[in-house]
Amino acid sequence: MISVQNLTKSFGDVRALDGLTFHAPDGQITGLLGPNGAGKTTCLRTIYGLQKADSGQALIDTVDALLDPLAARRLIGIFPDKFGLYERLTAQEQIAFFAELHGLKGAERNQAVTAVIERLGMTELAHRRSAGFSQGQRMKVALAQAIVHQPKHLILDEPSRGLDVMSTRILRDLLRELRAQGTCILFSSHVMQEVAALCDRVVVVAQGKVAAEGSPDELCAMTGESALEEAFVKIIGTDEGIAA
Repeated sequence: MISVQNLTKSFGDVRALDGLTFHAPDGQITGLLGPNGAGKTTCLRTIYGLQKADSGQALIDTVDALLDPLAARRLIGIFPDKFGLYERLTAQEQIAFFAELHGLKGAERNQAVTAVIERLGMTELAHRRSAGFSQGQRMKVALAQAIVHQPKHLILDEPSRGLDVMSTRILRDLLRELRAQGTCILFSSHVMQEVAALCDRVVVVAQGKVAAEGSPDELCAMTGESALEEAFVKIIGTDEGIAA
């Protein structure tokens, strides 16, 4: 489980997180939904240790990411919003590098790398340098890097941004498979259809706080709307939410 408790974070006069509190259970997909500037990315970066909160806790199971970010990072896979790859390395070399960062060595590392390459249908890409990869191919490498060590927790920041239909389908199918295996999945998105189709729970964030949470159906029932997008706009209280 990922548990966020009373997180606060300010950048100068801007309060990015303002007592943010929510839980992402194991075996479920939890979506963070909110307009631009709501604090979603700041929250995710705090959980995986790229930013330090001013106060509060971000727990990965029982590990406090603020106090021991390295230990927390060993428990999670991170799928970033930008697929930054080492373009001189082959896909296989990059995945192996991330496997080693998570403590896999020798035969165990090689077996894990081979397994994830086969799982994502990357055999034809494995020995190619990533320079010139398409967005979908880069996505596969980034996803392989995130799950090669079989983490119990997976964090994704706008995972389908810039992906074509087939790449998006591959990603969604894998997330459903990981959920069925008990993985705790937390992701942010602006795509209402994606959130409605994938998420067991949705946390609507506005101005660094939780504005509402529940399943997509519960949020619709709460607001008296039939579509998640309309429910979201009513919760946020402004039409800015659609464009964000």
